[in-house]
Amino acid sequence: MARRRVFLKMAVGIGMAAGVAWSASAPLAAAPAVEAYLDPAKAGPEFALQGEYLGKTGDQPLGAQVIALGNGTFQAVFLPGGLPGAGWDAKTRVRVDGKMVGDSVVFEGSSSGWAGQIGEGKLAGHDAAGAKFSLAKVTRTSSTMGLKPPADALVLFDGKNADAWVNGKMDENGLLEAGTRTKQEFHDFTLHVEFRTPFKPAGRGQDRGNSGLYLLNRYEVQILDSFGLDGAFNECGAMYRQKAPDVNMCLPPLTWQTYDIDFQAARWDSAGNKEKNALITIRHNGVVVQNHYEITGPTGGASKRPEVGTTGPIAFQNHGNPVMLRNVWLVEKK
Repeated sequence: MARRRVFLKMAVGIGMAAGVAWSASAPLAAAPAVEAYLDPAKAGPEFALQGEYLGKTGDQPLGAQVIALGNGTFQAVFLPGGLPGAGWDAKTRVRVDGKMVGDSVVFEGSSSGWAGQIGEGKLAGHDAAGAKFSLAKVTRTSSTMGLKPPADALVLFDGKNADAWVNGKMDENGLLEAGTRTKQEFHDFTLHVEFRTPFKPAGRGQDRGNSGLYLLNRYEVQILDSFGLDGAFNECGAMYRQKAPDVNMCLPPLTWQTYDIDFQAARWDSAGNKEKNALITIRHNGVVVQNHYEITGPTGGASKRPEVGTTGPIAFQNHGNPVMLRNVWLVEKK
């Protein structure tokens, strides 16, 4: 398999019973109300331990994504070759459960043969063959983060006001809250969005940083804290419940992430019959996760709306989670 082009910039910072991935498919109503953190300084010790780790096992690259699951529990997902979009073979995952012991997280007791421990900014241990690894915590940033709008762009939100949005609300930090739509309608365009999901370690399923980006108010690109998951059709980067992302490029919660979208609306004849499906390409954190995909019809909460007309607003769904937005702009295609 050809290795994906890497679009992320990386900075180095700061095991185990074979696990089963926690699922994003559980219904929202099934999850009790749990606390959502927006300030890393108040998020507790679990926040500092979760995240991405990178190094080698033997002479082979190895990545790991450590997911905080609340009450001192964690799951590590080991990824041979590196991290998603940056060397991982896009096939092999080793999931291992862990728990906090003092200031560390211990992963042990795995039938897979993997074991390890997080301490002093490192995830160290051994793989199934006994080869030792020492992975450093890394912080990745999208290559399109902070991308400035071109001269012909329509700036929808730049932190100054929410005038372009219906009932748009800004927080005290100048961020736009999800749960709004544009006053203006659009047809064909490219769109840049920066979004941040909350840190909600005790959340499960769709109750974990859930929102949705609606194009023309009828096609939903899922927004969800899907960090460390498989990349299903209801997870971040998906055309909601219609097409899973080609790779799960979701970064840890409270990390700013980007969507860069190229969209062409459906085409209709004079009698109102659809001639062509809407077409979309999505780059999530700089990596293509939907490549010229034909959207067969309305998705998500818009699935029961008739697919008629050629224009519509951009909308961000309010799904009971504090998802925040910034640097939103659009270039219309002539």
